[in-house]
Amino acid sequence: MNRKKLWRISAVVSIAAAIAVSGCSKSGPAQSNNAGEKQGEGGKPQLRELMQYNRFEPGSDPVAKYLKEKTGYDVKYDMLPVENADEKLNLLMANKEPYDFMKLTPNQFAKLSTSGALEPLDDLLDKYGSNLKKVISQASWDGAKIDGHTYAIPEGSSGVATGTALVYRKDWLDELGLKEPTTRDELYNVLKTVKEKKGVIPIAGGKDPFQGEIASTFGWMYGPSTYWKESNGEIVHYVDDPTTKEYLAFMNKLYNEGLIDPEWAINQSNTVIEKFTSGKAFMYRAGWFDAENINTALAKSNPDGKIAILPYMKGDDGKAAQAGTGGISYFIAIPKWSNNKDEAMKYLDLKMDADIFKGNALGIEGTHYKVEDGKYYPILPKFNEEWNNGSAFLTGVDETNYPTYWEARVRKNKYVQTYYETYQSNAKDILFGDALITAPPIPEISKNVQKLQKQAEDTFIKYITGAEPLSGYDKFVEQWKADGGSEMIKAANDWYKSSKK
Repeated sequence: MNRKKLWRISAVVSIAAAIAVSGCSKSGPAQSNNAGEKQGEGGKPQLRELMQYNRFEPGSDPVAKYLKEKTGYDVKYDMLPVENADEKLNLLMANKEPYDFMKLTPNQFAKLSTSGALEPLDDLLDKYGSNLKKVISQASWDGAKIDGHTYAIPEGSSGVATGTALVYRKDWLDELGLKEPTTRDELYNVLKTVKEKKGVIPIAGGKDPFQGEIASTFGWMYGPSTYWKESNGEIVHYVDDPTTKEYLAFMNKLYNEGLIDPEWAINQSNTVIEKFTSGKAFMYRAGWFDAENINTALAKSNPDGKIAILPYMKGDDGKAAQAGTGGISYFIAIPKWSNNKDEAMKYLDLKMDADIFKGNALGIEGTHYKVEDGKYYPILPKFNEEWNNGSAFLTGVDETNYPTYWEARVRKNKYVQTYYETYQSNAKDILFGDALITAPPIPEISKNVQKLQKQAEDTFIKYITGAEPLSGYDKFVEQWKADGGSEMIKAANDWYKSSKK
């Protein structure tokens, strides 16, 4: 979610106007640059896909060759640029560039689905989408519906999982004769002792005010990309949640007592990791993807140092909780003016054949992956050399099996595998997700979320570091609501109530 860009209503209007002026209709596709005229195997037309930006050449990638061999369809791949991707997409759609299908971010889908640029897929799915319907859940399909019509194939994530935990120097904890903290109060006492006895930064961090592993002890049910929770039949945003103020007050207390990094407001992520691995900090919030770097770096700076993963702490109610991410990552849509709507859907459905999809995700057994004790492991370096870009070619996922296939990617390194699996094990039965995880893109949220999220992040950092007094929080909430927060909250609750009917 952090990578999504804000879209503006004016862009929707301009696209819709361009479509209307050019006479776009369901039966009148645009004519352009011979797309679809090249024939593949068995007279199949060449299809054209618009992908998200990535650092490889898709047309020559082994996964592309695999998909062509297995499906008989030749696909020409284009990518959006790394910068100004949304602006480029707007231009392509206004010019009716003849793509047969496109991989869109949620914000891009929200914009195009309300502009008249996308083909409703219900009839095509009924005719050709048997595999897609079988492996994608109804909840995901509902997330791709606008006004009762399906406008995209929802591509789910690798499953609901957690990505972070607090990690700490176990050798120091043992040296001081301290026990691993299990509550917020125990954590506070450990941090105080570490500061007094070791003279290091108790918790390193930087620019991120959302320390979910601490915040959840207040009942703060949010995370890096979970902004909404359900409470007493209403959808609540974290800015408007009383537990947020309690959490910020605690973090400010830690800051004032020197228990969190005094440079919290300016540290970059690489600086935080350097402080932890060089022996300047006791604890920090690590992603499982950091595991190889931090263990390798610590081994160089202090071969006797030991890192441990802190289990998720219990809140005041005696229960632990941890934010998990999941939901729909991308939307696969067909433009209204595609020359090959039927063939595009046939191809997208064929890619979801069980064997073809497994090959897309994992490669060839014995060449790119192996199975041990029911788990998938990459065969290195072959997997990295030939199949590392497999995920970029996905256009929907088998929601039952893909999370298991995807885990092969975290088994490239023993540290990454251990951290990922430990995080998930520790979070078992305590994971929570965003209350809107199954909602379709909501225009009122899409147009406001980036601006308001940045506003909250900047202000929360000021509260934590004391640059602004927390006494001004209620006034901040009023301004946040006036700037679009109230509109987002109303739209979220309107969707929630309609989903329960």
